Amino acid sequence: MPSEDQVREALRSIIDPEAGMNIVDLGLIYRVDAMPGRVAIEMTMTTPACPVGPMLVDQVRDAVRAIASDAEIAVELVWEPPWHAGLMSERAKKHFGW
Repeated sequence: MPSEDQVREALRSIIDPEAGMNIVDLGLIYRVDAMPGRVAIEMTMTTPACPVGPMLVDQVRDAVRAIASDAEIAVELVWEPPWHAGLMSERAKKHFGW
């Protein structure tokens, strides 16, 4: 079973096509629980109207499945707390010139 850090690293391969940055550094991943037989993820989008939301959720499932093929994978899209730029990593802030 992968660790939380391994799951987050796998999720870094997923690029938000509108922002051109991975979803972890954008601050879209709120919670990762990696436990025996199950990986649960809470994530959000920059806005509820994000047109790529369903695609990103599918990519999250696929990325986790690639490192935990036998695990139950639960991905929940949440809107609280609302996403804001302060959730981005320092790397993302530099990327966007902040």
